[in-house]
Amino acid sequence: MSGQIDALMSEAMYIRGIRANLHQFVQQAIQVFFVGLMIGMERNVLPVLSEDFGIPKGSFLFLMSFVVSFGFVKGILNFIAGHLSERIGRKKVLLLGWLGALPIPFMILYAPNWGWIVAANIFLGVNQGFAWSMTVTSKVDITRAEQRGFATGVNEFAGYAAVGIGGLVTGYLARLYGPREALFGFTLAVIGLASMIAFFFVKETLPWARTESREHTNGTYAGHQSRWPMGISEHPGTWEVFKLVSCKHATFRALCQAGIANKIADALLWVLFPVFLHERGLGLVQIGWITAVYGLVWGASQLLTGALSDIIGRKPPIVAGLWLLCLGIAAVTLVHGIAAWTICAVIMGVGMALLYPNLIASVADIAHPNWRSSALGTYRYWRDTGYAIGAILLGLVAQWEQDVSMAFLLTAILLGLSGWYLAISAEETHPNLQR
Repeated sequence: MSGQIDALMSEAMYIRGIRANLHQFVQQAIQVFFVGLMIGMERNVLPVLSEDFGIPKGSFLFLMSFVVSFGFVKGILNFIAGHLSERIGRKKVLLLGWLGALPIPFMILYAPNWGWIVAANIFLGVNQGFAWSMTVTSKVDITRAEQRGFATGVNEFAGYAAVGIGGLVTGYLARLYGPREALFGFTLAVIGLASMIAFFFVKETLPWARTESREHTNGTYAGHQSRWPMGISEHPGTWEVFKLVSCKHATFRALCQAGIANKIADALLWVLFPVFLHERGLGLVQIGWITAVYGLVWGASQLLTGALSDIIGRKPPIVAGLWLLCLGIAAVTLVHGIAAWTICAVIMGVGMALLYPNLIASVADIAHPNWRSSALGTYRYWRDTGYAIGAILLGLVAQWEQDVSMAFLLTAILLGLSGWYLAISAEETHPNLQR
């Protein structure tokens, strides 16, 4: 009897929905904004000024090495964070992410060579893998199933708008104070402020997920019921979830490959797009504006594209996003001038916005609350490993050709194929629209 009373009290206390949990919803958006600023500070200054850190002109593979370290570490820690947060809670993992970021500003300031930048990006991977993962997971914990598209859209809007803002602001600061000093002061301020806000204002959201799981078990769940994948235990182990999401389940598998493809594209736009623009005579501030447009359009559009998927489903926006991103990247090398490249940045930003939050929402749709965080961690492992895959693959292509144009063409082809594979392999995952 007491157990039933406790369960009822828990259900009353941990009500899901954005309105019911608006304060925490906003706090998580603030956190991912700070995480986005951390990665944004590298989107402009470092690729363009890499020669100041000892990289010879044309050494594209060496230049991409800092993305390789970031991608592998972030991918692995996404997976670890998902499993760890189901044991110790979301907030503790979030704080570990900010603790892991502390060496970054000092390593950039005192870096004698590019190897230090590569090492600093290991810590950036720790920060991203732990902190960004928890903002996504926490938002999914406290929102209803039919709100997941909007919730993930808001999360990724805040993060990637900050990526664009971070690249733009550090471009101006680097011109005023020098690249090392600008990145040092900027990152130290972001880490300090984000850590304090997380410690004092962010709440633990794991109880919401556990309450939802109990509701499914005892039949009191009132929301839209998803179809969970068959052939997996109620409380699966880490390896069981990893295998299911990575390869055993067709829709999960299609979502993971799409995640890899989109991060290969983002690796290109992170490193080689600024280099491409710099080689055509643009300065730091001009490059900062174009890359900021990409990040800001990507971020702002997700407020609409996430909510759109709550109405029409996840699959159509994801496929459209992959193909639109393909079109924007292919067009970069075919046009010339700031206005034309800015239009390409807009197209690429909209494409990313259509696919990015809805891939996350799709995984959350068909993952049981008991292992949802691990499923999201597995997807994010494969997605962000795409950074490393893209950095190696595109770096080799650019190095071989001694020109970045072929890397753009290869990326466009991969995106086109990825959209086709998802279109024929994945089922619609929205709880209202599942067949």
